[in-house]
Amino acid sequence: MKRNHRRLHILLIALPLLAGLMWGCAKPDPADVAAQAAKQYYDYLLKGKYEAFVDGKYRADSIPGSYRDQLIMNMKMFVGQQEREHRGIKETRVVNAEADTARHEANVFLVFCYGDSTVEEVLVPMVESKGIWYLR
Repeated sequence: MKRNHRRLHILLIALPLLAGLMWGCAKPDPADVAAQAAKQYYDYLLKGKYEAFVDGKYRADSIPGSYRDQLIMNMKMFVGQQEREHRGIKETRVVNAEADTARHEANVFLVFCYGDSTVEEVLVPMVESKGIWYLR
């Protein structure tokens, strides 16, 4: 069941990219694709879809169930901490992304926009495997 759940999330990330390829002749910029994937994963987190966020981790399907449960709990605690300290993260924005296509890696820079009107820029390392970008 978890694998089907993971496949659905990957499909939801891949579909807009495939649609873009169908309407344009140019290959999408890997940095842009990595950035949109990173943003989608963090949007899952903000919507309380902790499992989908954890499934966005590279090789999430090979981690033991107890560790996966711990990661999910850590994400819940992270969101709760942000709520207490900043009235929550209200939005994520892509600031920049740099991809190394030879190494199948990217660094995505997101901005967290908090409920208390502060912002924070965060680095999100990404890795590409079989055409899908994952959180590293």
